[in-house]
Amino acid sequence: MRVAYVSTDPGISPTGTKGASIHVRAILGALLRMGAEVTLFAPPSRAPLPEDLAAVTWVPLPKPAKGAPEVRERALIAANARLAQAMEDHGPFDLIYERHALFSDAAMQFGAARRIPSVLEVNAPLLEEQRRHRVLQNSDEAAARARSSISAADRIIAVSDAVGAYAEGFGARSVKVVPNGVDADRFAVPPGFRPPFTLGFVGTLKPWHDVACLIDALTLVRRSVRDARLLVVGDGPERAALEAQAREGGLADAVDFHGAAPSQDIPALLARMHVGLAPYRGGDPFYFSPLKIYEYMAAGLPVLVSDRGNMRDVVLPPRAGAVVPPDDPAALAEAIIHLAQNPSVGRAQGQRGRAHVIRTASWDHVLRASLNGLPLPSVLAA
Repeated sequence: MRVAYVSTDPGISPTGTKGASIHVRAILGALLRMGAEVTLFAPPSRAPLPEDLAAVTWVPLPKPAKGAPEVRERALIAANARLAQAMEDHGPFDLIYERHALFSDAAMQFGAARRIPSVLEVNAPLLEEQRRHRVLQNSDEAAARARSSISAADRIIAVSDAVGAYAEGFGARSVKVVPNGVDADRFAVPPGFRPPFTLGFVGTLKPWHDVACLIDALTLVRRSVRDARLLVVGDGPERAALEAQAREGGLADAVDFHGAAPSQDIPALLARMHVGLAPYRGGDPFYFSPLKIYEYMAAGLPVLVSDRGNMRDVVLPPRAGAVVPPDDPAALAEAIIHLAQNPSVGRAQGQRGRAHVIRTASWDHVLRASLNGLPLPSVLAA
């Protein structure tokens, strides 16, 4: 069974550290475990794929263009023809699986023209996200390419209901909501409580990840739990402002900005934490299926998350953690203090959360749910 996996976004390296890169590698690994012969079409990287993905054939796409936004956008549009030719050169394929990207429609159109089953994984409302947080010069062309790709796909895999609704607005013919997953085998549960009490956050330091609220909450927590600390694993445009906030709040020694970490280091970093946090701002659109939450649960950590989207359905409070109002440091601090003062509660939540993701959220489970019912060879459609 030959599968083309396509990821054209120049900001997502298959060997990178952010959640999108982890997601790419996770699906590649699940395809290999299902017995597929996988060809990856993605921008080049200086680093090779990890050893467990050595069987993947990587066809490098043209390097991302540099320059003004309109120059980069024109290059992405032009790259469609080169992608189609590369797929023709390296085919034939039994399945085309693409991670949706701005201005990319060649893969889904390639599949439609040849009647090859195709899956388009949509992780965010990309046009809205680009307009809100970055720059989008040629909005009409971006929308046309999105409609061309989404409407041509045999199946859209959306990570949330909100993303599914976005895809339907572009003519999706079949949408299936499949949240993200985790490789629980990578994570070991710490043997027991080890001080100091450590709050943990893993993720890119972008505005919608409300780490600022978390730092404010830490100030309140330390009035009751004097040795409480915060470990921030990740990097991004908000880091300088967050470091300044910690210094100005007298927390410079209590907040460890670790920086970005390769995926192989994440389990050891989570083992230093006593609670995993996922704060999100209340005023921003919420359409995520955060990988961090599944990793926290796999590591046996209780999870505290802002009450946004379907987060209650993931954390199942109080089974695996708690949800708190967004933009409310006092409520977040209260939930943290409760766990610090009742460690048996956190341990029980962590154990239940880990059991839950092992049972329902492996990447193999995610991929089978994504492909089930498509006209594929039995090794993939089982």
